Amino acid sequence: MKIAVIGQSLFGQEVYCHLRKEGHEVVGVFTVPDKDGKADPLGLEAEKDGVPVFKFPRWRAQGQALPDVVAKYKALGAELNVLPFCSQFIPMEIISAPQHGSIIYHPSLLPRHRGASAINWTLIHGDKKGGFTIFWADDGLDTGDLLLQQECEVLPDDTVSSLYNRFLFPEGIKGMVQAVRLIAEGKAPRVPQPKEGATYEGIQKKETAKINWDQPAEAIHNWIRGNDKVPGAWTEACGQKLTFFNSTLNTSGVAPEGEALSIPGAHRPGVVTKAGLILFGNDDRMLLVKNIQLEDGKMILASNFFKGADSSALELMEEELATAEAVRSIWQRILPNVLEVEDSTDFFKSGAASVDVVRLVEEVKELCDGLELENEDVYMATTFGDFIQLLVRKLRGDNEESECAINYVEMAVNKRTLQIPHQLFIGGAFVDAEGGKTFETINPTDGSVICQVSLAQVSDVDKAVAAAKDAFENGLWGKISARDRGKLLYRLADLMEQHQEELATIEALDAGAVYTLALKTHVGMSIQTFRYFAGWCDKIQGSTIPINQARPNRNLTLTRKEPVGVCGIIIPWNYPLMMLSWKTAACLAAGNTVVIKPAQVTPLTALKFAELTLKAGIPKGVVNILPGSGSQAGQSLLDHPDVRKIGFTGSTEVGKHIMKSCALSNVKKVSLELGGKSPLIIFADCDLNKAVTMGMSSVFFNKGENCIAAGRLFVEDSIHDEFVQRVVEEVKKMKIGNPLDRDTTHGPQNHQAHLTKLLQYCQRGVKEGATLVCGGNQVSRPGFFFEPTVFTDVEDHMFIAKEESFGPIMIISRFADGDVDAVLSRANATEFGLASGVFTRDINKALYVSDKLQAGTVFVNTYNKTDVAAPFGGFKQSGFGKDLGEAALDEYLRVKTVTFEY
Repeated sequence: MKIAVIGQSLFGQEVYCHLRKEGHEVVGVFTVPDKDGKADPLGLEAEKDGVPVFKFPRWRAQGQALPDVVAKYKALGAELNVLPFCSQFIPMEIISAPQHGSIIYHPSLLPRHRGASAINWTLIHGDKKGGFTIFWADDGLDTGDLLLQQECEVLPDDTVSSLYNRFLFPEGIKGMVQAVRLIAEGKAPRVPQPKEGATYEGIQKKETAKINWDQPAEAIHNWIRGNDKVPGAWTEACGQKLTFFNSTLNTSGVAPEGEALSIPGAHRPGVVTKAGLILFGNDDRMLLVKNIQLEDGKMILASNFFKGADSSALELMEEELATAEAVRSIWQRILPNVLEVEDSTDFFKSGAASVDVVRLVEEVKELCDGLELENEDVYMATTFGDFIQLLVRKLRGDNEESECAINYVEMAVNKRTLQIPHQLFIGGAFVDAEGGKTFETINPTDGSVICQVSLAQVSDVDKAVAAAKDAFENGLWGKISARDRGKLLYRLADLMEQHQEELATIEALDAGAVYTLALKTHVGMSIQTFRYFAGWCDKIQGSTIPINQARPNRNLTLTRKEPVGVCGIIIPWNYPLMMLSWKTAACLAAGNTVVIKPAQVTPLTALKFAELTLKAGIPKGVVNILPGSGSQAGQSLLDHPDVRKIGFTGSTEVGKHIMKSCALSNVKKVSLELGGKSPLIIFADCDLNKAVTMGMSSVFFNKGENCIAAGRLFVEDSIHDEFVQRVVEEVKKMKIGNPLDRDTTHGPQNHQAHLTKLLQYCQRGVKEGATLVCGGNQVSRPGFFFEPTVFTDVEDHMFIAKEESFGPIMIISRFADGDVDAVLSRANATEFGLASGVFTRDINKALYVSDKLQAGTVFVNTYNKTDVAAPFGGFKQSGFGKDLGEAALDEYLRVKTVTFEY
């Protein structure tokens, strides 16, 4: 079919290209005259193809069609006029000339919102449904018969741009092509527009976009978003005209605390907060505006309204200078009338239009390997110098806003000054708990109070989850590429390494960890974990699957691995930072956001970690940390309907409760690493020196506060006595003392309640008839110190043979020489199955025993040999799910199947 295209913009260009791909002959293109020496994209595309292009400034004079215009048009012999986003008034002599008449695209569900500002009024009226219409042109204004309509949901925070880009643009192009196809096939309907529901609203202009404050918050929000970006809803305040952009009614977690902004006519003064400008309707409900344009045209973050201009310009590195010059070339191509692009060159004052914003954003994204840049960013930095500063900050992952204010507790410890945050961390800010609630965190070395820490309340959990949800659904975290996400996690690992001595000192102070061990394991493995999972970010991928074909058609089925959303992570007290890292690194690598509840007795390294996430440029709201009780803060996470996954390490008893709560709330995904009673079998044919050394480590590593600690050693009869003798000799050599002393090998237990539990555990062992060879008492010094302890003659029925001590207590039982199956039966006679071990020089025996042991990890001739690449998790009542390794990612992902037919 011979078609004349009459329209403009990228939309017109895309319709033109698709019609040609369909095989239609475009005999001529009519578009708007060049503006500031720049041609419209539709005309440029047609000229490339050698299609005649006409740029009439007008089609009629004094109400009559211009004869020369009509003649030039009719000479083309078009059979159909297609008008995609035509802004000119086309005379009926042109509209009616083709055999099939003319069809027009209109961005509303006609007859509603006739006129040029249809998208604006769809939003201003708060319509729940929007869409587009393709209709047959007549001599009225958007009154012709309907050919095709498609509708979509209007989201609560949609703007003109988002609605257009998400649906009206891509689906509208398809709709125009489909309409032409129906006409060509003789199947195009002509449905008269109904009179009922018809509306016409005038063109929105700047002078008519002033905000009326005497209405509810939702109506004010609709007015602002309906005028965003053009012409912009405005008000007068502070002696100037302020235009508001990026409005939302989603203010959960945002407190109206900040500096008041008096607005004439408003029901209440606005409040400039860290999140943006809070405004109030006459119903006292809030809305939040994130960007403000000043009268001089400069766009700023609303949260910075009362702040002076940022004078701290970044100094560019060599690679960044090269990027800046490449971007300068892009500006030069877009702004041909500018002789030389300088730092002061203003993008819009130099003649750029909205279509050029899209071009700039796309070219820069391509140059910078998919960097997430928004149209909004161009409006925020209109001069070249400001734009480069903004771009470099994004490339570095720097936060756009000023540094977060942190109220540290400072103390001189371990020949350094510690700066320890002690408040909740929500939405990228350290804040007090609701009602100013606090608790004391205790130094187990001497029982002294380290500091007061904010105690999270139920309302704080709600705020943290809301911040995490907003960061996941609307924030930068879900928009940046997986590779850029990995870069941020690498940067976080680097910062943890730079602060490793400080983190290890805090771990020793708050958890009683021996400083040298904290450096190597508590902190060292945490750093390794983040580096490992940073490398996984851009390697999470689905697969294609062959399925039965739908003959004569064919099918393509593929899977996608997607993040689950907001995750709750509940951390134990034995390895506060390492357990946080094991779960959080995998969670973030998968693209989720997280609310972390550290153990109430060891919150401080988690809060220092929160500070480092800010320095690393992790977007606000991605990581939130809530020190508090399990019964209140922890339970609120389990019950919260917006939390989609819980990762937990702790006792089996609590794990069972978590499963039940997650099922009742919203069937959350759960992974549980629970209690253990890990058996270690030592055969007579082992390397005894190594068996003694590793047997000691299997029990006394990290003061026995180790989930995979060997809970019971089975030693073959022929070497039993020698093994016990050598172990006791080694125990006597252990240096009990201050964990910060470099020669200390055994520090204090984590907290008083745990020390009391260990004393009771030993008393019960003696009462039941086990032989206490050494230890079993509290050390006579301040703090929570417990002697390394050894029990022998432990029989299978005894409490200490079945229950975990989680402390430095070695439980030794004999087994008969050569009776492999009997000892395996005893080792497996437990409901726990976290770890296990075997020492033997016989490879066949080692393989046989490792096959038969019912545990998630089996150590052969070693112990405690965990690695970030090796999956870790238990069997039976030791839980399910994995930390570490590739398998850990699956705990924080969901698989979606997509099937195409073609």
